[in-house]
Amino acid sequence: MQIIANNEVEKTILERHSVRAFSSKPISDKLIRDMVNKAARAPSGTNTQPWKVYVVQGQVKQQITDKVIEAAHQLYLGLKSKSDFKAPYSYYPATWFEPYLSRRRENGAKMYQILDIAKGNRSAMHLQQLRNFKFFDAPVGLFFTTHQDLTDGAKMAVAMLMQNIMLIAKAQGLDTCPQASCNTYHEIIMPILNAKQDERFLCGMSLG
Repeated sequence: MQIIANNEVEKTILERHSVRAFSSKPISDKLIRDMVNKAARAPSGTNTQPWKVYVVQGQVKQQITDKVIEAAHQLYLGLKSKSDFKAPYSYYPATWFEPYLSRRRENGAKMYQILDIAKGNRSAMHLQQLRNFKFFDAPVGLFFTTHQDLTDGAKMAVAMLMQNIMLIAKAQGLDTCPQASCNTYHEIIMPILNAKQDERFLCGMSLG
């Protein structure tokens, strides 16, 4: 079914999608700050605004990339186990069920088909997975946290903040990719961000 945009807001919503290949063209700090400040108009229960946004570029972004890729590669080679890298919360269910299982499989199959990666090619799939931690070559990475004692309402608020950022970016001619893949390595990322001990990592995002 074809969906028609009736105005610029709807056009932006329909055009937004997760991009996995960026140019290295830099984005000004002023533009990033303006986007985040506007995105913070997102609703939150009793106006708690339960989010922190970390923006990384340059050497800090590269440090995160190097450390996380090293850990992911150790996991792939069996030098580390999954128990060594635990996400701060369960993003996905322990067991998939319909209709979500079929949707997930269809999406994965189409993505790997576009990338010309054959089913069962673990090496190629691993290398593609590592692209997440290179921010798909985007010049900017964003990380979102909340206070560890806040509950699901805080996650909902941060998700709405993230959606605002993604739509504002698209309206500015930029693209994004939200990345839950970073969650597994939050214990590596958080100290590099100088995040506080009472913060909970929620998600990452590429921007370019």
